[in-house]
Amino acid sequence: MPLDTEAPIPANPVATDAERPVRVLALAPARDPAAATLPASVAERLRNLITEGRVAAGARLNERALCLQLGVSRTPLREAFRLLAADGLVVLQPNRGAQVVALSESDIRDSFELMGALEALSGELACQRVEDAEIGEIKALTYEMLACHARRDLPAYYHRNRQIHDRINLAAGNAQLRLTYLSHNLRLQNLRFRSNCDDAKWDRAAAQHARMVAALEARDAPGLAAILRHHLQQKGEAVLEAMRGQPPTGTVER
Repeated sequence: MPLDTEAPIPANPVATDAERPVRVLALAPARDPAAATLPASVAERLRNLITEGRVAAGARLNERALCLQLGVSRTPLREAFRLLAADGLVVLQPNRGAQVVALSESDIRDSFELMGALEALSGELACQRVEDAEIGEIKALTYEMLACHARRDLPAYYHRNRQIHDRINLAAGNAQLRLTYLSHNLRLQNLRFRSNCDDAKWDRAAAQHARMVAALEARDAPGLAAILRHHLQQKGEAVLEAMRGQPPTGTVER
């Protein structure tokens, strides 16, 4: 699927040399794996398990089993639970431990509506402020993501998918939007992952990403905003359709 566009790339009138250090300092990723503490590292591993559905929504997190699985003691594991609770991914219950959050239909609908608005604003601002090097990175990630899609490698596809959306948000150059985006997006990672489990919907989402990078390269702010908003709307609908077709998830302890 070609991603090139014939539209000329105009000079960027918004980003300046004075702004660039602010963007890097204010909007750097919150978690640096090289500098992560043990609880933060454990939290990231648990976050991946939740995202990929290997720990189900509504499941109770068994400390003993997870200590064995992750090779850690209970102290860093409990600290990791607290980090995930702060992100809204788990709830801590007195005398019952931690449980993965299970969102209701209305929570999911509202969350994807809000995420669509945040993504659309990110795309609009990114078209005004993105630099050529950033477009090159996003374009390269898109090619890699489409190759993962062709191989039907969903975890690798999703990893690059998440990087693309994150890069667009970062290119928007708005620190407050960045903080809101990161906080809200953490709660939706497992749902965004699951939205690609239907082959037809996954194919459609991949095709939309090709259009996204073409719109970004053309600095088409309204076009990219519309694509992103529609993209998130369809993801939310896919999640709700899958949710209605499955029995309710109960509390599971492993």
